[in-house]
Amino acid sequence: MIGRLKIRQTTEEREESLSPYAVKSRLSRGRRNYEEPCPIRTAFQRDRDRIIHCKAFRRLKHKTQVFIAPLGDHYVTRLTHTLEVAQIARTIARALNLNEDLTEAIALGHDLGHTPFGHVGEEVLNEVYPRGFRHNEQSLRIVDLLEKDGRGLNLTSEVRDGILNHSKPRADILGEGSGNPNTLEGQVCQIADAIAYINHDIGDAVRAGVITEGDLPLGPICILGRLHSQRINTMVSDVIESSWAASGKVATGIEPPPIGMSPPILEATNCLRDFLFERVYNERLAQEETGRAREVVRALYRYFTEHADKMPLEYSFYSDDTERRVVDYIAGMTDQYALRMAEELSLIKRPENTVC
Repeated sequence: MIGRLKIRQTTEEREESLSPYAVKSRLSRGRRNYEEPCPIRTAFQRDRDRIIHCKAFRRLKHKTQVFIAPLGDHYVTRLTHTLEVAQIARTIARALNLNEDLTEAIALGHDLGHTPFGHVGEEVLNEVYPRGFRHNEQSLRIVDLLEKDGRGLNLTSEVRDGILNHSKPRADILGEGSGNPNTLEGQVCQIADAIAYINHDIGDAVRAGVITEGDLPLGPICILGRLHSQRINTMVSDVIESSWAASGKVATGIEPPPIGMSPPILEATNCLRDFLFERVYNERLAQEETGRAREVVRALYRYFTEHADKMPLEYSFYSDDTERRVVDYIAGMTDQYALRMAEELSLIKRPENTVC
């Protein structure tokens, strides 16, 4: 009965009214392994659902963003960050008449490969693993291979591209060294990621007492807004206005116009990001909890490279390279699981003030 209703086909027909620069789901470059189309969902809707239901997505709720294993309930986790990115990206995509389903799927999958202990864990794995480690590449590896017992999620090419190319450089959220998504929807997710973390990391830093609202640089705050909601609204509105040509409602050339910000807003946003690196991110690197996180990841890496048989059996099917399997295992751990594993294996000492 469902097949006769042509629900998916009706949705695909509605997509014809999207911007000429939007990716239409019926024109997707497809999956690595062919599958019969779903009678209800478009290809990108199907990808979104697969990501939401995968185990790596569930683990994001126990992976921290900046503050490692915080005591408060209101700190950002990788899961809440991912949801904020998806919300911001969908708002921009809808306003610019782009494919909202593709945008949402990329946003929900972009951080699946993040390590325990945030960027600290990523830095340590990048140091100890000879081939280097980048969370965007690990995110792609998860959806391509590690999920579903080695079968992967078999996502569309466009979603995979957006996940792989969402990363940004240290100096400029849109500068040289950024990933280069092949779709405007991927570009939207890339900039939405920066908007989300810059603003919620400020909130977490204030909540933790690392900075106060009064510490924020006056110039960017005067331009972007004093409140969290004001800053997000300013940034999102500017992206939409600056990228309006992408909506297809004004005459442009054949090449898709880029997603971006106006120079004043981009400069203010980058300045706020620089402030976070100087006063929050780099400061956290010197904290005792950060040192403990580094010790845990290094100790787990040493242990499992020497005792590969102690890892879950399924990891033996993912690669012939022991170190690659160890990285896959550690990167998938949540903060608390990694700490508990290191303590159970007597790789680190339990803190004296820990309550059993």
